[in-house]
Amino acid sequence: MLLIALAVSVPLLTGWDVVTRAARSEDDRAVPPLHGVWVPHIGVATIAVVVLALLALRYAASLALTLPWRGVLAAGSGAAFTWMLSLALVDGPSGISRVLGNPWEYLRTAREVDDIGVLLSEYLSRVPLDAQDNWVTHVAGHPPGMLLVFVALVRMGLGADFVAGLIVTAIASLLAPAVLVTVRALVDESTARRAAPFVVFTPAAVFLSVSADAVIAVVGAWGIALLALGATSRRSGPLWAWSAGAGLLLGGSVMMSYGMPLYGVLAVAVLIAAKRWQPLPIAAGVALLVVLSFAAAGFALWEAFPVISERYWDGIARRRPFEYWVWGNLAALAISAGPFVGAGIAATGARWRELRRGMLLLVGAGIAMVVLADLSGMSKAEVERIWLPFMPWLTLAMAALPDRWLRPALGGQLLWAVLVQHLLYTVW
Repeated sequence: MLLIALAVSVPLLTGWDVVTRAARSEDDRAVPPLHGVWVPHIGVATIAVVVLALLALRYAASLALTLPWRGVLAAGSGAAFTWMLSLALVDGPSGISRVLGNPWEYLRTAREVDDIGVLLSEYLSRVPLDAQDNWVTHVAGHPPGMLLVFVALVRMGLGADFVAGLIVTAIASLLAPAVLVTVRALVDESTARRAAPFVVFTPAAVFLSVSADAVIAVVGAWGIALLALGATSRRSGPLWAWSAGAGLLLGGSVMMSYGMPLYGVLAVAVLIAAKRWQPLPIAAGVALLVVLSFAAAGFALWEAFPVISERYWDGIARRRPFEYWVWGNLAALAISAGPFVGAGIAATGARWRELRRGMLLLVGAGIAMVVLADLSGMSKAEVERIWLPFMPWLTLAMAALPDRWLRPALGGQLLWAVLVQHLLYTVW
């Protein structure tokens, strides 16, 4: 909370311009470290959000402990979808449609794609800021995999702003089950059940339901879940199947975001936790095939990194002071994931002798990915959505809180999500 307060107050008190003209647009109510503005408001869905939060506070923990395991996963996915949808609809239907309908996002570009082969072969040439007919911000800032997801939606007749927003929200609801499956495989079922309410009712739902980064997070998380299942399988058939599936998804996630190679840290943590390395060559081989398939079609990932770096530094990033964002990013993370995640990380550190190694490795990998992304200088601002793939692994740490803190911590997270949604126009 102190970090958040400093990140908000220091620019206001000192006049330090840490936001860009683009972020300010026509509104001087910008609230760094978020890419958003101060707009207190309520909506028709406010009542639904409050009721759902109260029900979650009362019943989520007990249901997580008593439902059959598959029921936990199914209920968790359904509850996550309802939670995200309710928060987004506080802003009315535009809460679902406005982000993907933004001209800087993927959907408008996806509607114009009529030849995927040409798209891939010309992709890199249209990334530089001075390129003729260059890509809009989000398309230029990612490999083509994410754009192809929206091209597929458009071709299936699901490319309307609101419909695509609902689909992204539905996909995002699969994030919690992926994380819980991983914890059950590498730690134990009781820890997964203990973490479930926090992973499902995360404040990051404010950003998950309206951001394409949620799709990236889900693809990566299920890749990790399959890797964990493969690494803990005692039969060669499932080991090969799960590991190949993991490679397919993790390779796919890398073709969706330049930040997803950091999931290699998490993948190694999974294999160390399982004490088994047989899945590594299988998953790595399949992931490499995904990358090489894109290269054969015209987009070589290894050629893209210098090009995207040039686009990044030619844009608004060079006007964002690293001296602020190197710690302001962490405050944005705390706002998105919820400040009680910090308490969970502290509790994990304090109780490291008592906790299972798998738990320590998953949380530690989450921390490592954030630190590496932060120090790279390639994540200055907007991490409330960019770092969505990292947040669930930090949220797991809340399972390490003492019993007496579990209910207050969940209440705090729920209240935080309600406040963020109702006090800010979060852009994402």
